[in-house]
Formats: sequence, structure tokens, C-alpha cells
Amino acid sequence: MENASKALIIAGAILLSILIISLGIFIFQQAKNAVNTEQLSELEVTSFNGKFDKYLGTKVQGSQVKALIQAVTTNNNTAGAEDDSKKIVINKKASEINAGKSYSVTVPDSDGYTSGGLIHKIVIEDATK
Repeated sequence: MENASKALIIAGAILLSILIISLGIFIFQQAKNAVNTEQLSELEVTSFNGKFDKYLGTKVQGSQVKALIQAVTTNNNTAGAEDDSKKIVINKKASEINAGKSYSVTVPDSDGYTSGGLIHKIVIEDATK
């Protein structure tokens, strides 16, 4: 009888050890997933920036610039609910853009990108300057 009780104690200790190890693995996986969501893959960065890269250039028509501003506005409204790091700052409003004029649309090298490589700032200037 004494051996049976020791066997039950050892079995309980083993089950408790397995439970603690499983809990540690679960917590580790959760922390790993939280870190991975902050780091975007290269494909995700390229996909995000690609929505706006097509509008960049030195002689962009005003109608294309208005489309860019609309895309940025839509992105900012969507990103606001999810992630502020995906918001884009733009220096002009659609009402300031003349559809018949050409504009220079650029992303500044100094502060135009986030540390993760996402476009953060777009500058629109008259191409005639």
C-alpha cells in the first residue's frame, strides 16, 4: 500500500511538471506572436508602399495627385482603427490641387519612412517651381 501511494505522488508530480512546462511554452508562443506582428515582412512593406509608389514622380497630373490624396485619406481612416504607424502625413488637401497642373510628388529621405520602411510622409509641390 505504501508503494502505491508513493507511485501516485510521483505521478502527480510528473503531471504537474508537464502542466508547468506546457504553460511556459504557451506563454513563450504568445510573446513570440506579439513580437512578430510589430515587425512587418518585406512583402507586406512592399505591398503597403506599392499603393502609393505609383503616384510618385516629378510630373504627376493633378487628377493623379487627387487620387493619391484620396488613397492616403482612405488608408489613414482604416489605419486609425488598427495601427497609427501606418498613417501617412501629406502636405496638401485635394481642394488645393488643380487637375490641369503638374506636380512633383516625393517621399522625403530624412523623415519620409518609418523605421520599418513604411511610407510615413508624402510631399506635393508644383512641378513648375
